[in-house]
Amino acid sequence: MNMAFQFDHYLLRRQVLALTGKFRLYNPDGQLVLFSQQKMFKLKEDIRVYSDESQSQEILLIKARTILDFSAAYDVIDAQANAKVGTWRRKGMRSLLRDEWDLLDVNDRPVGTMLEDNMTQALLRRFLLGKWLPQNYDILMNGQRVADLRQRFNLFRYELDLDISMDTARCLDHRLGVAGAILLATIEGRQE
Repeated sequence: MNMAFQFDHYLLRRQVLALTGKFRLYNPDGQLVLFSQQKMFKLKEDIRVYSDESQSQEILLIKARTILDFSAAYDVIDAQANAKVGTWRRKGMRSLLRDEWDLLDVNDRPVGTMLEDNMTQALLRRFLLGKWLPQNYDILMNGQRVADLRQRFNLFRYELDLDISMDTARCLDHRLGVAGAILLATIEGRQE
Protein backbone atom coordinates (compact mmCIF):
# COMPACT_ATOMS: atom_id res chain seq x y z
CA MET A 1 0.00 0.00 0.00
CA ASN A 2 1.20 3.49 -0.80
CA MET A 3 2.80 5.47 2.05
CA ALA A 4 0.18 8.22 1.62
CA PHE A 5 -2.31 5.96 3.45
CA GLN A 6 -0.23 5.48 6.61
CA PHE A 7 -1.74 8.43 8.50
CA ASP A 8 -4.66 8.46 10.94
CA HIS A 9 -5.45 12.13 10.26
CA TYR A 10 -5.95 14.00 6.97
CA LEU A 11 -7.15 17.43 5.99
CA LEU A 12 -8.97 17.63 2.67
CA ARG A 13 -9.29 21.02 0.97
CA ARG A 14 -11.39 21.65 -2.13
CA GLN A 15 -10.15 24.56 -4.19
CA VAL A 16 -12.65 27.34 -4.78
CA LEU A 17 -12.83 29.26 -8.06
CA ALA A 18 -11.69 26.34 -10.20
CA LEU A 19 -13.57 25.12 -13.26
CA THR A 20 -13.31 21.57 -11.96
CA GLY A 21 -13.05 20.19 -8.44
CA LYS A 22 -9.47 20.19 -7.17
CA PHE A 23 -8.83 18.33 -3.95
CA ARG A 24 -5.69 18.34 -1.86
CA LEU A 25 -5.15 16.04 1.09
CA TYR A 26 -2.59 16.91 3.74
CA ASN A 27 -1.00 14.77 6.45
CA PRO A 28 -0.92 15.92 10.12
CA ASP A 29 2.30 17.87 9.42
CA GLY A 30 0.60 19.91 6.71
CA GLN A 31 2.43 18.22 3.82
CA LEU A 32 0.52 17.45 0.63
CA VAL A 33 0.18 13.66 0.28
CA LEU A 34 -2.63 13.30 -2.30
CA PHE A 35 -4.06 15.42 -5.12
CA SER A 36 -7.12 15.00 -7.31
CA GLN A 37 -8.67 17.05 -10.07
CA GLN A 38 -12.05 16.19 -11.55
CA LYS A 39 -12.42 16.10 -15.29
CA MET A 40 -14.89 18.46 -16.94
CA PHE A 41 -18.11 17.28 -18.56
CA LYS A 42 -18.05 13.72 -17.23
CA LEU A 43 -21.45 12.03 -17.00
CA LYS A 44 -19.98 9.04 -15.19
CA GLU A 45 -17.82 9.99 -12.21
CA ASP A 46 -14.18 8.95 -12.66
CA ILE A 47 -11.99 10.48 -9.95
CA ARG A 48 -8.23 9.96 -10.17
CA VAL A 49 -6.08 10.51 -7.09
CA TYR A 50 -2.35 11.22 -7.48
CA SER A 51 0.66 11.46 -5.20
CA ASP A 52 1.11 15.17 -6.02
CA GLU A 53 0.01 18.00 -8.31
CA SER A 54 2.25 16.86 -11.17
CA GLN A 55 -0.20 13.95 -11.56
CA SER A 56 2.63 11.63 -12.59
CA GLN A 57 1.84 8.82 -10.13
CA GLU A 58 -1.77 7.63 -10.01
CA ILE A 59 -2.57 6.03 -6.67
CA LEU A 60 -6.32 5.61 -6.38
CA LEU A 61 -9.35 5.55 -8.70
CA ILE A 62 -12.93 6.19 -7.66
CA LYS A 63 -15.26 5.13 -10.46
CA ALA A 64 -19.04 5.31 -10.64
CA ARG A 65 -20.64 2.15 -11.97
CA THR A 66 -23.44 3.97 -13.79
CA ILE A 67 -24.24 7.37 -15.27
CA LEU A 68 -26.05 9.85 -13.01
CA ASP A 69 -27.52 7.32 -10.59
CA PHE A 70 -29.40 8.57 -7.54
CA SER A 71 -28.12 5.59 -5.53
CA ALA A 72 -24.74 5.44 -7.23
CA ALA A 73 -22.07 2.91 -6.34
CA TYR A 74 -18.44 4.05 -6.55
CA ASP A 75 -15.74 1.41 -6.81
CA VAL A 76 -12.46 2.29 -5.10
CA ILE A 77 -9.46 0.85 -6.94
CA ASP A 78 -5.83 0.79 -5.90
CA ALA A 79 -4.21 2.01 -9.13
CA GLN A 80 -0.77 0.63 -8.33
CA ALA A 81 -2.04 -2.90 -7.59
CA ASN A 82 -4.88 -2.60 -10.15
CA ALA A 83 -7.20 -4.13 -7.55
CA LYS A 84 -10.58 -3.14 -6.19
CA VAL A 85 -10.42 -2.22 -2.50
CA GLY A 86 -14.15 -1.78 -1.86
CA THR A 87 -17.17 0.29 -2.83
CA TRP A 88 -19.09 3.25 -1.45
CA ARG A 89 -22.81 3.12 -2.35
CA ARG A 90 -25.05 6.10 -1.67
CA LYS A 91 -28.46 5.37 -0.23
CA GLY A 92 -30.52 7.52 -2.60
CA MET A 93 -33.90 8.08 -0.96
CA ARG A 94 -32.52 7.86 2.56
CA SER A 95 -29.93 10.53 1.69
CA LEU A 96 -32.52 13.17 0.84
CA LEU A 97 -32.90 14.24 4.44
CA ARG A 98 -29.75 12.78 5.97
CA ASP A 99 -26.78 11.49 3.94
CA GLU A 100 -26.13 7.79 4.29
CA TRP A 101 -23.69 5.52 2.45
CA ASP A 102 -23.01 1.78 2.54
CA LEU A 103 -19.44 0.54 2.60
CA LEU A 104 -19.07 -2.70 0.63
CA ASP A 105 -16.15 -5.11 0.55
CA VAL A 106 -14.52 -6.35 -2.67
CA ASN A 107 -17.38 -8.86 -3.13
CA ASP A 108 -20.07 -6.16 -2.66
CA ARG A 109 -21.07 -7.36 0.80
CA PRO A 110 -21.98 -4.61 3.31
CA VAL A 111 -19.27 -4.12 5.94
CA GLY A 112 -20.01 -0.61 7.20
CA THR A 113 -21.86 2.67 6.82
CA MET A 114 -21.06 6.36 6.63
CA LEU A 115 -23.78 8.63 7.88
CA GLU A 116 -24.40 12.27 8.63
CA ASP A 117 -24.36 13.26 12.31
CA ASN A 118 -28.06 13.51 13.16
CA MET A 119 -31.40 14.18 11.52
CA THR A 120 -32.08 17.54 13.19
CA GLN A 121 -28.76 19.05 12.12
CA ALA A 122 -29.08 17.53 8.65
CA LEU A 123 -32.51 19.15 8.19
CA LEU A 124 -31.29 22.51 9.51
CA ARG A 125 -28.34 22.30 7.12
CA ARG A 126 -30.51 21.51 4.09
CA PHE A 127 -33.40 23.86 4.64
CA LEU A 128 -32.21 26.75 6.77
CA LEU A 129 -28.53 27.25 7.57
CA GLY A 130 -26.68 25.67 4.62
CA LYS A 131 -22.90 26.01 4.87
CA TRP A 132 -23.25 27.97 8.13
CA LEU A 133 -23.69 24.60 9.87
CA PRO A 134 -20.73 22.35 8.96
CA GLN A 135 -21.33 18.68 8.25
CA ASN A 136 -20.16 15.79 10.38
CA TYR A 137 -20.10 12.13 9.34
CA ASP A 138 -19.23 8.92 11.14
CA ILE A 139 -18.00 5.71 9.56
CA LEU A 140 -19.23 2.65 11.45
CA MET A 141 -18.05 -0.94 11.07
CA ASN A 142 -19.41 -3.83 13.15
CA GLY A 143 -21.42 -1.27 15.12
CA GLN A 144 -18.26 0.61 16.15
CA ARG A 145 -17.25 4.11 15.09
CA VAL A 146 -13.97 3.80 13.20
CA ALA A 147 -13.68 7.25 11.60
CA ASP A 148 -14.96 10.80 11.91
CA LEU A 149 -15.27 13.20 8.98
CA ARG A 150 -15.82 16.75 10.21
CA GLN A 151 -16.25 19.76 7.97
CA ARG A 152 -14.53 22.92 9.18
CA PHE A 153 -16.51 26.15 9.12
CA ASN A 154 -15.03 28.24 6.31
CA LEU A 155 -16.98 30.60 4.07
CA PHE A 156 -14.35 30.60 1.34
CA ARG A 157 -13.44 26.95 0.82
CA TYR A 158 -14.50 23.44 1.71
CA GLU A 159 -12.32 21.78 4.36
CA LEU A 160 -12.88 18.35 5.84
CA ASP A 161 -10.94 16.65 8.64
CA LEU A 162 -10.68 12.86 8.39
CA ASP A 163 -9.82 11.19 11.70
CA ILE A 164 -9.26 7.41 11.63
CA SER A 165 -7.39 7.26 14.95
CA MET A 166 -10.28 5.63 16.85
CA ASP A 167 -9.96 2.53 14.61
CA THR A 168 -7.54 0.73 16.91
CA ALA A 169 -8.45 -2.69 15.41
CA ARG A 170 -7.58 -1.38 11.91
CA CYS A 171 -10.94 -2.44 10.41
CA LEU A 172 -11.13 0.44 7.94
CA ASP A 173 -8.75 0.44 5.00
CA HIS A 174 -7.42 4.00 4.88
CA ARG A 175 -7.85 4.06 1.10
CA LEU A 176 -11.59 3.67 1.66
CA GLY A 177 -11.60 6.40 4.30
CA VAL A 178 -9.83 8.81 1.94
CA ALA A 179 -12.14 7.83 -0.93
CA GLY A 180 -15.17 8.48 1.30
CA ALA A 181 -13.87 11.96 2.16
CA ILE A 182 -13.28 12.77 -1.53
CA LEU A 183 -16.77 11.54 -2.44
CA LEU A 184 -18.34 13.70 0.27
CA ALA A 185 -16.43 16.76 -0.99
CA THR A 186 -17.44 15.98 -4.57
CA ILE A 187 -21.14 15.50 -3.80
CA GLU A 188 -21.17 18.51 -1.48
CA GLY A 189 -19.56 20.58 -4.22
CA ARG A 190 -22.43 19.72 -6.57
CA GLN A 191 -25.05 20.50 -3.94
CA GLU A 192 -23.63 23.96 -3.29
